Amino acid sequence: MQLFKTPNINFMKYRFHALAFTGVVILAGAANIFFGKGLKMGVDFGGGTLIHIVFKDATSTSDIRSELTRAGLGESVIQESGQPKREYLIRTMQVVNAKDAQQELEAHEKLGNRVIETLRGDDGKAESARGLKDLNTIDLATLSALLKPSFPQTAEENAQKIIDFRTRKTTGSGIIEDFGLLAQAGVGPDVIKEVQAKTYLGKLTVVSKETVGPQAGADLRKKATLAVIWSLIGMLVYIGFRFKIEYGVSAIVTLTQDVLMALSVYSFTSREINLPIIAALLTIVGYSINDTVVVFDRVRENLKLMRKDGFEAILNRSINQSLGRTIITTGTVFLAVLSLFLFGGKSINDFAFLMLFGSIEGVYSTIYLSCPVVLFWTQLFKPKKAVARKK
Repeated sequence: MQLFKTPNINFMKYRFHALAFTGVVILAGAANIFFGKGLKMGVDFGGGTLIHIVFKDATSTSDIRSELTRAGLGESVIQESGQPKREYLIRTMQVVNAKDAQQELEAHEKLGNRVIETLRGDDGKAESARGLKDLNTIDLATLSALLKPSFPQTAEENAQKIIDFRTRKTTGSGIIEDFGLLAQAGVGPDVIKEVQAKTYLGKLTVVSKETVGPQAGADLRKKATLAVIWSLIGMLVYIGFRFKIEYGVSAIVTLTQDVLMALSVYSFTSREINLPIIAALLTIVGYSINDTVVVFDRVRENLKLMRKDGFEAILNRSINQSLGRTIITTGTVFLAVLSLFLFGGKSINDFAFLMLFGSIEGVYSTIYLSCPVVLFWTQLFKPKKAVARKK
């Protein structure tokens, strides 16, 4: 099945329009990064503690902010996530004074624990005084130890079921709101009665807590930048070896533009830059160069078959001949990433968003940047006789 039997679109005619558009987007992105909102660094690169919390009852952002401010933690960033008024991502932003990376990490770990204790408030103090444990924050080992005296053979198994029930959002909210719900986890009535006698249901549960020290974050930023740069250099060497130097230069310009365009668009959305986003950038680079190589292969073949045609006509012909394949491959990638973006959840949403943009931008850059750069290089640096012959 062919989507386009004989496409004959003059892509090269609009190369200057495309270059102008690319320049405007990159310059606007650079202005936003250096003089505007800038790139929002996640915990991976900025350091701090990221806490994912689910509350048993509806709680507003302003209420959380008030509680943290009273405890001297008002600089924390609060973001609603998932269930409205119940699920939040909280990042501690305080600067800590420490002598080395280990002390910084420990200081941020303590800040994260202070956030959790502050939001937990006075809830459960009376129960804790009686020796009860909070079932919504208890860990597997502690819960297993509580159940072992009464159920020595199945304590660990039942504890695992309860923890899985809580952390995997089996209840639909990610927090245990009633002891009776434990029956849905496959826990017997005798075990439920024992759990109810030794625990209580706190007002919140910590789904996850991630801590990175500022020095470690700076090191990760450096390594992530080097990863992108070395990948671009690797592509330059590969394309230059497989084709010619002008194709290698075109590839490096195209891939650099892919990264800059992606960062520019990403800066406008105020999304966080973290390690998965670096993975997305590298994936975009790989996807873009794959599409570029296909077109360059066709150009190399057509240079032998269309000796009397001008180089610009050969580039146009090669792009048109690859158009059906490009749309099919891009379409399948786009649909796969779109499903991740819509249904993959919060943890993968930023990655999927950048991949959605990258799947389209990679095709755009192949057509409107890689081929024009080869054309410009040929016009500027090839011997006049060769250029005249190609015309």
